[in-house]
Amino acid sequence: MDRRRFRLLAGALAVLAGAVVFLVAAELFPYHTVNHDEGVYLQQAAMLLDGQLSLYPPVPESLRPWFFVRDGGRLYPKYAPVPAAMFAVGKLLGGFRLSLALIAAGNVALTAAVASEAFDRRTGLLAGALLLASPLFLIDSSVFLPYAPTTFWNLLFAFAYFRSARAEAEGTSRRRTRGYALLAGLAVGAAFFARPYTAVLFATPFVVHALYALWTAPSADRLTRLSLTALGGLAGVAAALAYNAAMTGSALTFPYQAFAPEDGLGFGHRQLLGYERTYTPALALRANAEVVRLLFTEWVVGGPVGTLLAAVGVGAFLRRVDPDRTPDFTDAQARAVLAGLFVTVVAGNVYFWGNLNVLGDLSASDDGLVATLGPYYHFDLLVPTAAFAARGALLTLERVRSISARGLGDDSAGNPNRADRVTVAVALVGALLLAAATAGVLGPTVAENADITAEYRQAYQPFEDRQLSDAVVFLPTPYGDWLNHPFQHLRNDPGFDGETVYAVSDGPDDLGVVAAYPNRTYYRYVYRGEWAPASGDPVEPALHRVHVVRGERVTANATLAIPDYATDVSARLSTGDEAAYYAFEGTPSNLSVSLRVANGTARLAGSNVTLVGENASVPVAREDTVVVQVFVGRTAGGFSYRLELPVRRANGSVAALSPVREVCVVPANCNGAAAYVAGAVPAELGMETSLRATPSPAAAEPADGNATASTGSQRRGVARVETGK
Repeated sequence: MDRRRFRLLAGALAVLAGAVVFLVAAELFPYHTVNHDEGVYLQQAAMLLDGQLSLYPPVPESLRPWFFVRDGGRLYPKYAPVPAAMFAVGKLLGGFRLSLALIAAGNVALTAAVASEAFDRRTGLLAGALLLASPLFLIDSSVFLPYAPTTFWNLLFAFAYFRSARAEAEGTSRRRTRGYALLAGLAVGAAFFARPYTAVLFATPFVVHALYALWTAPSADRLTRLSLTALGGLAGVAAALAYNAAMTGSALTFPYQAFAPEDGLGFGHRQLLGYERTYTPALALRANAEVVRLLFTEWVVGGPVGTLLAAVGVGAFLRRVDPDRTPDFTDAQARAVLAGLFVTVVAGNVYFWGNLNVLGDLSASDDGLVATLGPYYHFDLLVPTAAFAARGALLTLERVRSISARGLGDDSAGNPNRADRVTVAVALVGALLLAAATAGVLGPTVAENADITAEYRQAYQPFEDRQLSDAVVFLPTPYGDWLNHPFQHLRNDPGFDGETVYAVSDGPDDLGVVAAYPNRTYYRYVYRGEWAPASGDPVEPALHRVHVVRGERVTANATLAIPDYATDVSARLSTGDEAAYYAFEGTPSNLSVSLRVANGTARLAGSNVTLVGENASVPVAREDTVVVQVFVGRTAGGFSYRLELPVRRANGSVAALSPVREVCVVPANCNGAAAYVAGAVPAELGMETSLRATPSPAAAEPADGNATASTGSQRRGVARVETGK
């Protein structure tokens, strides 16, 4: 195959790869994945487009994105900026997902080029096609994670290194040789800046080859070439260290270490936030053996079929290695370097506890991020696997043709078409077998990700149904006080001044957000059900209007529907560790109760409220959350209504936000997963709330947009409660 035809076909294959990845990214992952690192990189990309390396939110505790280090009022991401910068290019061209398409196209084209350097152009093209068909490539190239971008730089390094070595061996111009050598160094430097350990593991076989080349045939030209590569790599290392110094204050402290000092390489105690393990060598070997098994049985092209072809390719290389030393760069040396990646990437990852984390529960085969995103720390292994699988496939076909020619009596003087037809038939059958095997391993993963996307689509429906403008939205915190964890589809602009500002919903801190954004419209995003997108049970979401009132006294009124089966009603009022208890006379169909906050205390009031115990009220701190839980009993079990009123006291006045409202049919879902969503609770249940401040009735506004009650509440006559009446 001539060079022109190879380039045209490789270019077409790269375009196909970009189109496929763009389609997968847009259709399968429109709301991103269960790996919330995507939100980190996209937030960082937006920052770079605005010329920022750090964020300066007006309320850091309420506006801190996931995996951002807090340094006083400054926030910075725990990851290096190289992948984010690559994603930012896509945004400049029209959309972030364009960057995914470009990176995928580049990886396929470079894989074809690298494999052609080690084997031949026909093998290179097939290697590019096999990379494109690999499940791990299709899935992880379609998401905003750093593995495909880092592989791009590693592949560019490999290609430029091979070209520089071959140019030297062929005696072409020194300028060409040195140009490729410098490009190789700059590329591996960029890979180091992006993911240092990944780059080191990938570069190790090349470093070994460079030392071998210098040892066997030292020369000034060779030393110059390799020195240029080393200098380019050191430039990347210097850039990474300079970034460290700018972010953490120390060139030797990476941002991820500042975020979690024990989240890194090595054995022993490892910890990331609240998750910790003792990462022993035995556990490391067990976890990595499982990761490698999954990679070669489910995530490479054709699963075990592709792995078998790669084994054939590697075996053929090992059988034909020429033990004689040669001063020139050869195909065998290139193949040895590629084969060395199997050793360095697999062995090196044993030292990194992230491979344990992606598995989740080791005893469950479908647990952890690996179930939906694959063993992404081994993404680089797709390159030698595709190259040697291509070689193995072509060798197999050559063997088939040779056997067919002998069996059919074909020779060069006769008619070789019969052997060719047999070879083509076997190739077609093999391609179908490989495609079927790939579909078999890829299908369940696509289906699971599609189910997760369907749940995300349901969860984000309130934002699709309305256009927010000049708004603040308070988000729930199922995984802690972080933005973009899990709601990475809802991200702030780097200046925190977009049409919509998102903040974590965290009691009285919400009033600090209101103070920072005094002239906006406020909402609270809530949902009913457990937030577990991989479980198959979608939540019932809603976007509730939130109002703020201020005055000498704040009163939250609630009218609650009491079903016919109720046997008794009681209430608990609490702030922190303090609590007061109340009982209600009878079980009226509609129970009205008032929560009053004034003079540093909170109490319940109502026509049929009776105090139980000695505490008629509870103390309210300067910043506090007042919680009212109304228990409705029945013969077997019961349920509760729950209100959370964020308050802040200052200068003799009280400020409050519309209360958080929950209906806790399942007690475990209370305090986060039991939001009152009209139409999503049993028909006989309902809540109406209002909020007012005294002595300034003019400042009072209706809370949460309670225009109507739920269907069950209307049936039982729950009327709209007008604030201030």
